[in-house]
Amino acid sequence: MLFPVLMKKAFARNLQYRLSHAVNTVASIVFGLIYVSIWQGIGQQDGMHGYSLQTVIHYVALNQATLWVTLFVTNGLGIERSVRTGQIATDLMRPVHLFYQLMCREWGQIGYQLLYKTIPIYLIYIWMLSLPVPHSIGTWLAFATALALAAFMNICVNYLIGVTALWTTESNWLFWVHNSISSVLSGFLIPIEWLPQWLQRIAYLTPYPYMQYIPSKIYLGLASPSEMYGGLLWCVLFTALCLAATAVVRNKVEVQGG
Repeated sequence: MLFPVLMKKAFARNLQYRLSHAVNTVASIVFGLIYVSIWQGIGQQDGMHGYSLQTVIHYVALNQATLWVTLFVTNGLGIERSVRTGQIATDLMRPVHLFYQLMCREWGQIGYQLLYKTIPIYLIYIWMLSLPVPHSIGTWLAFATALALAAFMNICVNYLIGVTALWTTESNWLFWVHNSISSVLSGFLIPIEWLPQWLQRIAYLTPYPYMQYIPSKIYLGLASPSEMYGGLLWCVLFTALCLAATAVVRNKVEVQGG
């Protein structure tokens, strides 16, 4: 029962800031339209590297809509703030695994962003950009599964970033490094095929393609659902790393250097 309770609490907390989040949603819609306008200005109607101009526009728009699920999670899952305030000691004393409680709370946050940000942006883009809507239930299920795997990977990455606060007084830079790398290697703005060959090889050795590139290609019918299996393997690996990190953290609780 703990999982739905923590999700519900996180969801309810976000409801108090709906007006502020509405502004963020409008800004995200505008940014997406700017990206689309850039491609409309520089793109070629006869296709680019196997993608038609319309496909590229749909790809960029879909990535902008799903960004609130796949990438925009709480910085370090709030662990750095807990370390600064001393709350981390209480969190570790609770009869619930630290990773489990923070993960459950973050799923509530993601659920809120899905409902109030991703879906409105998605619907606006269907209306303004003629974003295609899959008719196959199988495609929808594969897409939803790929998004869930992407969200879980980002939860794990941010958890690992957060626990570094036990060893350093500043871990925010890791969060921004992660976001910067993701914007390139995840195929957020351009498909990975358009990257230099050496950068493509690096990208495929990381989990980033499974965070944006693979889910979007599955939705657009450009990739088989089986391509998300690599994301499942990364989820298993990240889970093991998070559990191992928690075991280490329990032996090193340091609050403001004390």
